[in-house]
Amino acid sequence: METYKRIPVFFGLRIYAISSMLYLLLVLPFAGFLVLQNLPALLERSEGIINQVKSEENTPSPTQEIITKPADDKNLFKIKYEDQTLSDAQNELLNRSFNFLFNALIISFLIGFIFNYPFKRYFRRKRKSKAISERLFSFCKKYMLISPWINAGILGGAYLATLIFMVVITFSMHTGTEGGFPMFNRFFLISFFSALLTILFVYFWEKHRVHTKYLDHLYSREELRRRVFKFAKGKIKNRFWISSAMTTLLPLSIVIVYLIMSLTRIGELKLEQLSEDQIAILFGRYSNMMKMIIENPNASGNMSNLTFVNVMDGLIMFFGIGFGILVSFIYLIMFVKWTTLDIVFPVKELIYNMQRTGEGQGVNYTIVRNNDEIGELAEGYNDMAQRIEHYIANISTMNEAYFRFVPKQFLDILGKESITEIKLGDQIQKEMSVLFTDIRDFTTLSEAMSPKETFDFLNEYLSQMEPVIARNHGFIDKYIGDSIMALFMGDVENAVDAAIEMRAALSDFNLKRKLEGKKSTNSGIGIHTGNLMLGIVGGYGRMDGTVVSDAVNLASRIEGLTKMYGTSIIISQDTLIKLQDPSRYNYRFLDVVKVKGKKEAVYIFEILDGEPADIKKLKIETKHDFGKALQFYKSKNFDAALDIFKTIHAVNPADQAAQLYISRCKNIIDFGIPEDWDGVETLKDKY
Repeated sequence: METYKRIPVFFGLRIYAISSMLYLLLVLPFAGFLVLQNLPALLERSEGIINQVKSEENTPSPTQEIITKPADDKNLFKIKYEDQTLSDAQNELLNRSFNFLFNALIISFLIGFIFNYPFKRYFRRKRKSKAISERLFSFCKKYMLISPWINAGILGGAYLATLIFMVVITFSMHTGTEGGFPMFNRFFLISFFSALLTILFVYFWEKHRVHTKYLDHLYSREELRRRVFKFAKGKIKNRFWISSAMTTLLPLSIVIVYLIMSLTRIGELKLEQLSEDQIAILFGRYSNMMKMIIENPNASGNMSNLTFVNVMDGLIMFFGIGFGILVSFIYLIMFVKWTTLDIVFPVKELIYNMQRTGEGQGVNYTIVRNNDEIGELAEGYNDMAQRIEHYIANISTMNEAYFRFVPKQFLDILGKESITEIKLGDQIQKEMSVLFTDIRDFTTLSEAMSPKETFDFLNEYLSQMEPVIARNHGFIDKYIGDSIMALFMGDVENAVDAAIEMRAALSDFNLKRKLEGKKSTNSGIGIHTGNLMLGIVGGYGRMDGTVVSDAVNLASRIEGLTKMYGTSIIISQDTLIKLQDPSRYNYRFLDVVKVKGKKEAVYIFEILDGEPADIKKLKIETKHDFGKALQFYKSKNFDAALDIFKTIHAVNPADQAAQLYISRCKNIIDFGIPEDWDGVETLKDKY
């Protein structure tokens, strides 16, 4: 679950429009019937006017006199006229209220558009990967968290202003009727509850989207590790109470209001006594019982307080309750969805990050989206994850420090994940190439330096060599004073390439020292390939990783021969024959030697690519002659060998190997061939 998912669309006016539609659904039944109630009055008014015209043209009959003349208690025509006046007034109030609401909504929509446009523009530009100004980002980040309150307030302002307007115009209009405007007063009550539901709907919808959709794209992950909300901590139980109220209590209150408003008191009929037909209509199956009650003089006085539901109120109630149930169903769906997502989404996100952390995919922080117990849980997890991260960082730092003493590659060869898994006696056999390098005349060089200067010189030199070895897939097993012992697995070329590159690095090192007015230095490198035993030796109080093998000793002896033969790089025959493509390198056969401590002779070869360019060129030019001279030398034709070696030395005075063979040839010519001489140089000393 990647929290930085597809950039969402910002909802602003869409929420306004849908919420306003829900408001209209709640008030539409009552408002519609409030308008339609004027239709019968208009028809009756037209009929009254026609009757009045006819009465002026004709002589009134006795029946007509009864209709037009006032009775003792009521004037029928006046009652109708007053009813018409009341209906007209209520219809006018309704029209003026809806006109005001329409204008107020237009203004609120405009204000909402102005406020929400920066958010919409921010997310649109972010989806299109366009540049976002610092000003736009700052505005969105500043007001995003309070945008639910602001949007609810903007739309709520229109409804509040309308309700205030309805109260003001109700008191400002006078019709002379007693009891004011009962239908309009009921409409005001319906409007109040509907406006309250609408405002809360806007707030919770916007709040849901802010917490689950928008936070990720405005705040950094570091900021969202903790709650960015400024207000007090919330409670999950409060969320459920609010959801229950929004989905049941408030919509149900609309239904109750419609039920209450559908009731009409019998006293409003203004009849002194009910006839049997009227009782039958009002009470239906209970008419006989009500007749007995009415005939009782003690109870008849309370009949005017009883209520009934007339046809029009019944229709209003039916449609009002129907629309109330519909809106309640819509609220139920939306609030269940929002509440579920607000709880489930952060929990799933938290579990996902915990799983990734547990699987070793780094320390994954979760986003704190809520201000309740789930937010506390996410924040607590982030605190724990941060401590784990610090712990891992400390362990990594310690491991890095350990790896400076015990190379990581050494652990890999032993099949260990961590240095803590190392045990005394761990060992493994591998075929590897061993490289030894040593600084020439280091003792003489260090005598001219102070101890600090000596350490600085060594660290500077070794720091130039270590990266070269690492780049060529090797690792340093140990430093021995001014010497380096490095191991290479895999291709033998890695060791030879490292040796050539180390010689180039030495040239750069000497050039820098020369510019600083310091003495240059030289080094020799020996390489041998063979089976090694890598393992852990020592005691339980002090252990060390080491390599035990004759191959290591031989590589060290070969490195020493570079001083004797005056060469930069010498490799053994075992290394040469294991090169995949020896033609990549310029090399020449040097000698067959028996080093101290070894009974078997070793064929050694010089890698010419490690020499300076001018010397390398001369050695390559005389390579054929050098080989021919060696053949004469091994076949005991010392005079011929001597002449060729002299020629080679004349061409390249820096060829110390040629000078060595010149000395050997002269010595044998002057003193004779030793009895046990077989062409193999036996070395009794270490070099």
